[in-house]
Amino acid sequence: MKAVITVIGRDTVGLIAKVSAACCDMNINIEDVTQSVMQDMFCMIMLVNLEKSTVSPEAMRLRFAQVGQELGMQVNITRQEVFDAMHRI
Repeated sequence: MKAVITVIGRDTVGLIAKVSAACCDMNINIEDVTQSVMQDMFCMIMLVNLEKSTVSPEAMRLRFAQVGQELGMQVNITRQEVFDAMHRI
């Protein structure tokens, strides 16, 4: 199962490290990353693999919300199932 993690907010030191560390803690494999800084706004999209993850989807959402709060940013994870369901509607 794949998922997309989005990170949006003011650029700050250490934010990639914090998001990556959260992935590592939950055994989430980062497969691809794209990022951009537009003026002072940081935008990142990560494609991740959840196959070996050690936590539930709800625990993932809570952990990334916590990371976002610590950074003063919006950090979300959306599982592949959501995108698949959107294309069936």
